[in-house]
Amino acid sequence: MQPGLSARLETVVTEHDTAIALGSGDVPVLGTPRVVALAEEATVQAVKDHLSDGQTSVGVEVLLHHRRASAVGATITVTAELTDVDETRLTFNVEVREGETLVADGTVQRVVVDRAAFVERVGRAN
Repeated sequence: MQPGLSARLETVVTEHDTAIALGSGDVPVLGTPRVVALAEEATVQAVKDHLSDGQTSVGVEVLLHHRRASAVGATITVTAELTDVDETRLTFNVEVREGETLVADGTVQRVVVDRAAFVERVGRAN
């Protein structure tokens, strides 16, 4: 896997995406937890076709700056670009925009794992 892989998602903010709905605030705007989830979704999409059979990636770190509120009905675009590969650790730059306006930006790190072994390990821990 090489740096430069990327993905772009577009979505319209709904009532289900708001801080109120997610329990992260009491205003009807795009909630930060949803921004994080969309950023992670974009990182998954960026590398999904480049993983071997049986592999997946899991999120291990998110550093996100939520800079601007987006109202219900706003169309937002989420981009993720793989910027660094260190063995199994993948680092992405992510951006969320509403038109030309920067809504959020930051980095997401994921680690490539064997899906079955990971699930088994987690099951044993419970």
